[in-house]
Amino acid sequence: MSRIYLSPPHMSGLEQQYVQEVFASNWIAPLGPQVDAFEQEFCAVTGARYALALSSGTAALHLALRLSGVGPGDEVLVSTLTFSASVNPIIYEGGYPTFIDSEPVSWNMDPDLLAETLAARARAGKLPKSVVVVHLYGQSANLEPIMAACQRYDVPLIEDAAEALGATYQGKTPGTFGKAGIFSFNGNKIITTSGGGMLVSDDKAFIDHARKLATQARDPAPHYEHSEIGYNYRLSNILAGVGRGQLAVLEQRVQARRANFAYYAAMLGDLPGICFMPEAPWGRHTRWLTVLTIDPAQFGADREAVRLALEAENIEARPVWKPMHLQPVFAAYEAVGGQVAASLFRDGLCLPSGSSLTDADRARVVQIVRALHEKGT
Repeated sequence: MSRIYLSPPHMSGLEQQYVQEVFASNWIAPLGPQVDAFEQEFCAVTGARYALALSSGTAALHLALRLSGVGPGDEVLVSTLTFSASVNPIIYEGGYPTFIDSEPVSWNMDPDLLAETLAARARAGKLPKSVVVVHLYGQSANLEPIMAACQRYDVPLIEDAAEALGATYQGKTPGTFGKAGIFSFNGNKIITTSGGGMLVSDDKAFIDHARKLATQARDPAPHYEHSEIGYNYRLSNILAGVGRGQLAVLEQRVQARRANFAYYAAMLGDLPGICFMPEAPWGRHTRWLTVLTIDPAQFGADREAVRLALEAENIEARPVWKPMHLQPVFAAYEAVGGQVAASLFRDGLCLPSGSSLTDADRARVVQIVRALHEKGT
């Protein structure tokens, strides 16, 4: 049987048109009109005022942290249930993370734990330099109380919306609420440039400075003049053309992924022990990935048994993110709570969720999951 991937790229057919324009104009070098257009179109789609196309979402987060003043010995509060790229740039700058647990409504950062932690830091007279909230699996965190807590103590909020393009929070795009937002166009995301990212902000000076740092921090001069350390973080003109072709069909991709979820929920939701990631009441979940938890006592098999059964039939599934406070590389850092995220990792599984999945693909997945339940009972 052909392999079913977790979340493969899905081209629209428009990408070639823009890439051909790149070759016809010979704008092969980084930067150029496709990059400019991609940034403008991204702002139009998300409602962000300013955008900067970069080589990855990690690069975007690194610049956001640096421009928020994170440096050696500075604390950053960050969601524990995420991918390590949400945390690594804190270490790049010499800071240290403190991990905040999830809440069960959206699986994202718990606003109450964040507020309690900020209050404790304020009493101790040492506030964190920044807060990084992650919008997980296509769903926004509960931003209103998170923003209120950050504003109360004047701590910059950075939104890691790498997984949440196309989602909404109270009608707006998550990633556009805080000081800065970051998005990823990695190959498995809802739209892709094969590799790439975007930094957005309503602060023009912030984006202007980030743009300079991302282009090796060249000062305005006829020669190469540098007054600060920079990076080679800009997105290529070719890949920006791919991004434009992808961005044009974003809403179609969201609807296709939500349709995947609806199918899985209808076909598996009756099984004992199966519980799908909720859609929080404050916005639209893109269902970038369809994620469920499995109670082995009720279902008859645990999450890993289901994953291996799917893999045996050439179907890729993946556990929920292993929380950062459980990762060996971050073992020395503090976690606030952690039990919710740990339980989601223990029981959670991501099913194939690509926007190009066929009915036959989804039926294969469902058949294997149901068969395993019947075998276990």
